[in-house]
Formats: sequence, structure tokens, C-alpha cells
Amino acid sequence: MTHSTGTMPAARTSDTLLTAVRVLAVLTVVNLAWQFVTAGQLFPRGGPEELHSAGAIVLHVLSGLTAIAALAYWRLRGAPLWPGVLAAVVFVLSFVQAYYGGRSTLYIHVPGAMILTVGAVWVAVWAFTPGAKALTDASR
Repeated sequence: MTHSTGTMPAARTSDTLLTAVRVLAVLTVVNLAWQFVTAGQLFPRGGPEELHSAGAIVLHVLSGLTAIAALAYWRLRGAPLWPGVLAAVVFVLSFVQAYYGGRSTLYIHVPGAMILTVGAVWVAVWAFTPGAKALTDASR
């Protein structure tokens, strides 16, 4: 008879956490691409503002989940701390972006979008590096 303690083996947890970081980081970058496409400046008469606003809410959720996953990967598996911190900064900056999202504050909003994008892409790229994967291999 087998007995389950309800916990997953360390290697399996690492693989799951790394997969979560990867998927969420890529979805965050894809969402940022959506935000660029729906940005008002790309359209002669303004962009689809309701789609851009909805995308901002999705960005808050995705970037927050990415930060949680990256910080969990650091805490539970010994990954570097910087990807989790950077993901958390992206999450916080997404709210700053939303605050400065009006047409009168585009001089803040547009550079902020560039900073968010660089941070989100950096986290996503790190998640696919051999160093990030080595943590799951080492725990086996």
C-alpha cells in the first residue's frame, strides 16, 4: 500500500515552477505586444482605448503572477533573486503606467512602456537560459 504525503518531489516542483515562470513571462511579453498594437498613437484617430485598457488589466495579472512564480522559484529552488525582483518591479510599474496612461501624460507613459518591455523581456529570456534550467537538473 502506498502512502502519499501530499507533496511533490523537489525535481518535479522545480520543473513546474520553471514552466510557470516561462509561460507567465512569455504571456507578459505577448501582452505587452498587444498593448503596443492597441496604443492610440498607432492609429490616426486614436486606438481602441477599451482594448488597451483591458490589456492593462491583463498585464497587471500576468506580471503579478510572473513575479510570484519567479520569487517562488528563487525561494524554493535557489534560483537567482534578480529575476523575481525584476518581475516584481515590472508588476509595480504596470500600475504606474496605468496611472500615467492619459493622452496628456504620454511623455511619461511611452518611456515607461519601454522600461516595462525591457524588464519583461529580460525575465523571459532568463527563464529560457541554461542557468535557469540547470536548477531543475541539479535538484534531481
